[in-house]
Amino acid sequence: MFKKDALGAERRQYIRLDSVFPVLFRVLSLDGNEALSEWLQGFTNNVGKGGICLAVNNLKPAWINPIKQLQVKMQLEIHMPLSACGVPAYAKVAWVKETGTAGSYLIGLSYESIAVAANARIMRYATVKKLSFPAAITTIAILALGLSAGSYINMKLVKGNQALVEQLVRILQESSVAKQTIKAIDKEKTDLQLKMQTLQLRIKTAEDEKTALQRKLILEEKEKIQVNELNKKIREAGSTIEKLIVEKASLQEQLIAVQNKESTITEELLRLDKKKATLEKANLDKMYQWIKIHQNPRTGLVMSFEGDGDLGDWAFLYDQSLVAQAFNNFSDFERAKAILDFFKKKAKKTGGLFYNAYYVNDGDIAEAILHSGPNIWLGIAALQYTQKSRDQSYLPMAEEIGRAIIELQEKDSDKGIRGGPDVEWYATEHNLDAYSFFNMLYKITNDNKYLEARDKALDWLLKHTYDKQAPPIKRGKGDSTIATDTYAWSIAAIGPEKLLNVGMNPDMVMEFAEKNCMVEVDYERPGGEVVKIKGFDFAPQRHLSRGGLVSSEWTAQMIMSFKIMADFYYKKDMIAKARTYELKADEYLRGMGNMIISSPSPSGQGESCLPYATQDFADTGHGWSTPKGKSTGSLAGTAYTLFAYYNYNPLELK
Repeated sequence: MFKKDALGAERRQYIRLDSVFPVLFRVLSLDGNEALSEWLQGFTNNVGKGGICLAVNNLKPAWINPIKQLQVKMQLEIHMPLSACGVPAYAKVAWVKETGTAGSYLIGLSYESIAVAANARIMRYATVKKLSFPAAITTIAILALGLSAGSYINMKLVKGNQALVEQLVRILQESSVAKQTIKAIDKEKTDLQLKMQTLQLRIKTAEDEKTALQRKLILEEKEKIQVNELNKKIREAGSTIEKLIVEKASLQEQLIAVQNKESTITEELLRLDKKKATLEKANLDKMYQWIKIHQNPRTGLVMSFEGDGDLGDWAFLYDQSLVAQAFNNFSDFERAKAILDFFKKKAKKTGGLFYNAYYVNDGDIAEAILHSGPNIWLGIAALQYTQKSRDQSYLPMAEEIGRAIIELQEKDSDKGIRGGPDVEWYATEHNLDAYSFFNMLYKITNDNKYLEARDKALDWLLKHTYDKQAPPIKRGKGDSTIATDTYAWSIAAIGPEKLLNVGMNPDMVMEFAEKNCMVEVDYERPGGEVVKIKGFDFAPQRHLSRGGLVSSEWTAQMIMSFKIMADFYYKKDMIAKARTYELKADEYLRGMGNMIISSPSPSGQGESCLPYATQDFADTGHGWSTPKGKSTGSLAGTAYTLFAYYNYNPLELK
């Protein structure tokens, strides 16, 4: 009797119950000493006291083969609803079954170790759920309805965001057409005005000729000589004048019609500009939202490229500096701190310098290269945060970077800063960054060593890149290649006033960049629409077989420089020259609106962003290529466009 009851109780312990819990798991070697996979997510299909049945989707072939062969064990973290933390467990694989959907499996697991109390809690919950099946069905239906509603709302949000981008592009196109129409009208009006001036001159000449003939007639009548001939000429002159007056009246009517047309188109353009300003602001807000939603809550990092599968989980150091400054500029200090905290507390580094890129999700090193420029930019971000927030928590990190860069500077006889500790080349952009960085460090700390380092950086630039009073600016030591960013950053980092003081003409710097690096290209938007975009290439297009392309980031850098030049001349009361630079900045900024796309991933919710360039996977001319993917959102391009719109110069401490 006892045996029978005990056997029945034992069987009841292993009754399978339909329950769904989220389970984090990773595949371990059979001895449990080596992790063969990252942490993955599955869901319980059935539970029992002795083990669980796990439903898993998107399982990679490299992991499923050893699982099928029962040559692995599983480390589990079972998350029960309403439970504060997951239940840890280890289990061996009992069986594997394919569901019929590619990459989806049911895996039977038998516990090797699990806390008795935790296992009992799981069984109690599952039993209650089994007994409350009708209530569970109702709950599931409500949840499904909520999920459907959430999906519908999300879908509407994505469509709304996409529509906002499309509206802006459409308005920009209409505005461009209206501007071209006004130009044509203005030419037609000028031509008519010139014709009228010419006609008026002819009328005056004819009238003067008629007056002269009439005077001559008076004299001739006394002498009775050639009176008839003179009368004939006077009548002809009068007829000519009448015809010219009629022609003038016709031209006046045409001119009035053209002026009315100009007035109508101008009113339409004003309406479009007003709507464009509203849509631009809305899209810029969406661009900032796009940046925010991609900040990883665990690491604080933001992915550099959304849409390029090869770089989807990468966070480049330079890009993190830009996004930290974007957060800082909007006084979103907690988000800026999350990025700076990662580098202060978690990021691996060597000799006081950080690596070029880290993985967004776990913060591990993605590109194990140390370059000076990206580190300097991180230091700049920390200093910009220090200046605006008045929080000095990250000043020591900036100074540590400063010391490492000064150490590199002191190793060079000309006091130039190499591209990194393990490279031999010298880049103009890195030394421009350093000039700005050391200038900021000096202003915040009042430490003369940074002032000396700043001046050494400028001396090196004058000797090796600004060795003539006029451009071109060399890309680096012994490297005469033209790079657009060295022109933009010369204005942004050193400033037009200082450039003039050291013998460089900032106007010629801007003219050279525009003449050699400005392009106008046909850009095929993600929906297939082709639009014209005027902006800046990475290098002169005549040097590259790919033809011209527009870089969103480098164009935004040039826009910033045009605005800096405008401010410079406004302060000098040279209004006409300032206005010329301001109009150029506005023109290129309008062009950037045509590049705005909707986020290409579900997590992006269709928010606005910018691709890195108008061509994907194209040679930049500087030893690297643009990202892959026709709709790849770029963190650097998006952040720098925000800087250009809000007139924020990251290389100047205000």
